[in-house]
Amino acid sequence: MMKKDTDSPIDMRHRASSPTCRSTDGHTADEILEDLGYKPELLRDRSTLQVAFMAFVLASVPYGLATSLNWPVVGGGPVNIIWGWVLVSLIVMCVAASLGEITSVYPTAGGVYYQTFMLSHPSWRRVVSWICGWLYVVGNISITLSVNFGTTQFLVSCINVFESEPGVGIFAGKPYQVFLIFVGITILTNAISALGNKWLPLLDTAAIFWTFAGVLAIIITILVLAKNGRNDAKYVFTHFETSSGWPDGWSFCVGLLHAGYATSSTGMITSMCEEVRQPSIQVPKAMVATAVINTVAGLLFLIPLVFVMPDIQWLISVSAAAAVSVNYAPVVFVAAGIISGAWYWFWGYENYTGPPTGRQ
Repeated sequence: MMKKDTDSPIDMRHRASSPTCRSTDGHTADEILEDLGYKPELLRDRSTLQVAFMAFVLASVPYGLATSLNWPVVGGGPVNIIWGWVLVSLIVMCVAASLGEITSVYPTAGGVYYQTFMLSHPSWRRVVSWICGWLYVVGNISITLSVNFGTTQFLVSCINVFESEPGVGIFAGKPYQVFLIFVGITILTNAISALGNKWLPLLDTAAIFWTFAGVLAIIITILVLAKNGRNDAKYVFTHFETSSGWPDGWSFCVGLLHAGYATSSTGMITSMCEEVRQPSIQVPKAMVATAVINTVAGLLFLIPLVFVMPDIQWLISVSAAAAVSVNYAPVVFVAAGIISGAWYWFWGYENYTGPPTGRQ
């Protein structure tokens, strides 16, 4: 989206009280965007479900919860895993509802950066929005690289399911080899986002079904096999065991990073506002729907895992990626999805005169 030539550089003080910014009555999405001072550039061809699917794929419950499972295992065991997820999910639902309400008023690809500018006091809105924008830039880069590296770990772990001898995987994976795999996955996911834009909605739709299929496959398999037996319900829902060496309360809070990591993509879909016909309605609905779906999917994934979870001390001794072997395809989907989400954000931020100088 491009700034209209007739407008001054992103100083939108006089627009903050504009009626057209506050209501979609009688206005199309493109007209509202023009009222906010920008020229529409993208094709509005995404449905609410497609946006919700993209957000769900960005979170990817099996991936996000599996790669960081060691945090709540060390932080507090079963209680930290199950109830930590419930607690964080409830908080994220509140965040999604609040952010959705703001997005319904300012439905632009600039997302939280633009919204921060519009909602802040005129005397310090530039500084606050600049800080918000750059924190989001760093966050997008970090989470993207984190997902790609997690994908690398999963691939190596999946290969090592096959053993050359008992307890020894067939691929040792020297550091430089793991790094090259990471680089290859990063190039692949960027290529998918850059060259296959018209296929991304289809990819997101396929990914959500594949993800749920992966969750069901994992649940059924681990409950049927359960090599080390099964825990009782009291253990699953009430057993608290910290192995971190920290005070219990602090250890539990650190374990919440597990759920926080898996739900950290909640605000990324604000960058999709200029690809849906009614962004003031569709994007907020997608945010809240995704938070609910993630909560349910997370419980479906975590509860069976805890029922068959082996001794905590043994589990701590192995890597998170090896502890939970997940179908590799959903992980590739989330890696491609997170790259796409990051690029949408960078595009919106750059067009709202964000990096590299922060001029407004």
